[in-house]
Amino acid sequence: MGLLSGILTLPLAPVRVVFWLGDVIREQAEHQLYDPGVIRRRLEDLQDARVAGRISEQDADREEQELLDRLFRSPSGGG
Repeated sequence: MGLLSGILTLPLAPVRVVFWLGDVIREQAEHQLYDPGVIRRRLEDLQDARVAGRISEQDADREEQELLDRLFRSPSGGG
């Protein structure tokens, strides 16, 4: 029955590939979103922008809090 079911479900192969690709893209996006190294670099850039006066204190504080929330809410066990 394996060969027969494989032949019958062959037209669905592109759909399975699309779902698989969606999962891969989602995993990569989550990795980038919660990667501690990426967050640390963004915090450093934010501090540089704050010191240089390119961003207001309120905007810097808000973005810093968002980054820290992401860091501690990390799906890999940060909190």
